[in-house]
Amino acid sequence: MKNSVKAVIITGGLVMLLLIGLLVWAVAQRAESENDPKPQVLREESHVLDDGGPDAVTVVEFLDFECEACGAFYSVVEELRQKYDGQITYAVRYFPLPGHVNSMNAALAAEAAAQQGEFEAMYQRLFETQTQWGEAAEPDPAVFRALADEIGLDMAAYDKAVKDPATAERVRRDRSEGTFLGVEGTPTFFVDGQMLTLEKWGDLEKAIIEAQSR
Repeated sequence: MKNSVKAVIITGGLVMLLLIGLLVWAVAQRAESENDPKPQVLREESHVLDDGGPDAVTVVEFLDFECEACGAFYSVVEELRQKYDGQITYAVRYFPLPGHVNSMNAALAAEAAAQQGEFEAMYQRLFETQTQWGEAAEPDPAVFRALADEIGLDMAAYDKAVKDPATAERVRRDRSEGTFLGVEGTPTFFVDGQMLTLEKWGDLEKAIIEAQSR
């Protein structure tokens, strides 16, 4: 009888330990999920150039400021932003490519400008001057500092932001999330959360029109 009671106590203890273990595992899994949210095409920290409101078609571009294709699409994008003003929400996210020696410097310059409320001004100047610094053999941060001065930034604040590891981390977050979303090259566009496969110049506008009709 004593052995039987002892066995019951041991079994009960093992069951209790198992339940505690399962509870700890469940809490850990929940915490991990909360700390590693699912990839999102658009985040609160993303740079929104045009906000068309809750009913607007959302267009998000992952770009590399040194990418020639992004530079070529820049004029197309600007025309669409004007044509569909108030009808689309247009946002930009960073995706610097490792083969471009100044792509990270350009992204840092854009993010430093964003911290002073001048993201769009830097965004425009980077594409307008891309042929002057793109495809360089060596990185040249001075080029982007000159652009920052040109658009009237506080240069002490700019220098501090460019050197701050948090600024580079902000850029890397975009690139990392883009990778999770399936971005492999630039420019990559998402319209209402769906990645586009671009074959012709008019494909982006076509996707916007189709999204408006849904």
